[in-house]
Amino acid sequence: MTAHWTAAHIGAIPPVTTTIAAIAAQDFAPISPALDIWDAWPVQSRDGTPWTLASGEQLWMALAAPRFDNPDERHGHARIHLFRYDGHIWLPLGPAMPDGFSPGSREWSGSAIFDEGDGDVLLYFTAAGRRGEAAPDFEQRMFSARARPTDTGQLIDWRDLQEVIPPEPAHYMPTTCGGAIGTIKAFRDPAYFRDPADGGHYLLFAGSLAGSASAFNGVIGMATAPAGEPHRWRVAPPILSADGLNNELERPHIVHYGGCYYLFWSTQNHVFDPGGPTGPTGLYGMVSDRIEGGWRPLNGTGLVFANPPQVPAQSYSWMVLPDLSVTSFVDNWGGGPERRFGGSFAPFVQLWLDGDKAGVVA
Repeated sequence: MTAHWTAAHIGAIPPVTTTIAAIAAQDFAPISPALDIWDAWPVQSRDGTPWTLASGEQLWMALAAPRFDNPDERHGHARIHLFRYDGHIWLPLGPAMPDGFSPGSREWSGSAIFDEGDGDVLLYFTAAGRRGEAAPDFEQRMFSARARPTDTGQLIDWRDLQEVIPPEPAHYMPTTCGGAIGTIKAFRDPAYFRDPADGGHYLLFAGSLAGSASAFNGVIGMATAPAGEPHRWRVAPPILSADGLNNELERPHIVHYGGCYYLFWSTQNHVFDPGGPTGPTGLYGMVSDRIEGGWRPLNGTGLVFANPPQVPAQSYSWMVLPDLSVTSFVDNWGGGPERRFGGSFAPFVQLWLDGDKAGVVA
């Protein structure tokens, strides 16, 4: 039941397409003088809505690292940090997990839910490399862990660390084959979704297709668990394949809206196969009336919106929330010949969805 995103879809993107507004200096602020952040997600209730603290503030997570002259170095130092958000101001709370708890040498993207059954926050995340390794590598493993939230948003009593999506070589390539940023293979970004129709549980993730003859073999993987057993995960075949088209379908996630299921992911221009049509860096998506199949590309191409052409890499790593607001981070903004890495939360974007169509609210 794997759907396919193809060169024909990308080739049909019109020359003038939907873009988000250019980000200006007054549109964002650094989290701190010494800290850069990127991929972000809120702690969510199982229905997808952001969970709130007793104060009414939301609790968010984002990847963070010390600020480097070369922002690409951040990937080798990434940890998941906590933030309180009151709708206007982001208050950093420091690393989510204590030192030495994660099994990786770095912590990469995931998702988190508040488990109403026991009052815990349940984090799904990517462990990159292995703790204590001499040099960081690109092996990726996906884990879950639990913690108890305090009234101030800190997470304490971390426990129950387990590999939640084990390797599945029949469908997904291993990530121990080296590479570099943009070319490494994926087994990361677990994103939780509960189906409102039957209560079934899903984890979507970025993967790479096993047995592919192409270097551009990105897929969106999936694990499933029954409604009454949310921890009994079974790895399934990919839900979407971009084999022969694109290397990375990053941070995939599902939103249920208007009776339809919307599958979203982010990707960048430079990870498309240069020998075929290439799409812009942007948010992409498909729609279906059921999770198991029947996925159709939004707007006929998959492209929901792109960065403005004058700043094609100004923001990235979009996540759509149930109210159709979209979070991301400020990447290379402002234009000009020199890279200007924002390293902070970007302004929210508001989507509209209407069946197979999608766009940005003006």
